[in-house]
Amino acid sequence: MEPIIIEVTKGKYATSKEARKNGRIPIVYYSKDVQPTNFSVDYQDFRRAYKKAGRSAIITLIDENKDEYQALTHELQYHPVTDAIIHVDMMAIKKGQKIETEVPIVLVGEAPAIRELGGILVRNKDRLWIKCLPNDLPHEIPLDVSGLVDFHSSLTVGDIKVPEGITIMDAEDISVVTISAPRREEEPVIPAAAAAEAVTEEAAEGEEKKEEGAGASE
Repeated sequence: MEPIIIEVTKGKYATSKEARKNGRIPIVYYSKDVQPTNFSVDYQDFRRAYKKAGRSAIITLIDENKDEYQALTHELQYHPVTDAIIHVDMMAIKKGQKIETEVPIVLVGEAPAIRELGGILVRNKDRLWIKCLPNDLPHEIPLDVSGLVDFHSSLTVGDIKVPEGITIMDAEDISVVTISAPRREEEPVIPAAAAAEAVTEEAAEGEEKKEEGAGASE
């Protein structure tokens, strides 16, 4: 994956509101070992970078002095009405220091239980918590579902294979996917009152036909 880089400005705006007024998003860059630093970034530049990186790929921030800061997007805040991004927290990444983060689980292959039996794939977990060095951080983790051959077969975190250098932090017995049998279409249930009314109407129609027949014969 190509490096994801965005240009930022350090401490130019006095308030977050002022930054947003100028089409920029306030960023706080920090970690437990790094003092918070305030930046701002062009709204569209960040939006494009985040679309590629999400929360599982490193973004390099370059300020006006050409200093570089590696970070993971930690939290986004959105405007309650417009849904626009109004603030970003980014976790500082130190070279050579392992990080813990979540990455998406991507299903690969085709499950015979779906193709041949019409089963339904139920997704119980879509992200995996891992620990690794920044350079080993994958954008996603694949999980092969081609071994799901019958109903109620499943895969857990323990079935996920990761490259060397990556440690899975989630418990192995957590379910990721399972196959359920297809739902049968049930016949509509007629309430007892409605059923009794239908029988009464049929009986009434039968009596009317009898009376009509008797009148015709006279």
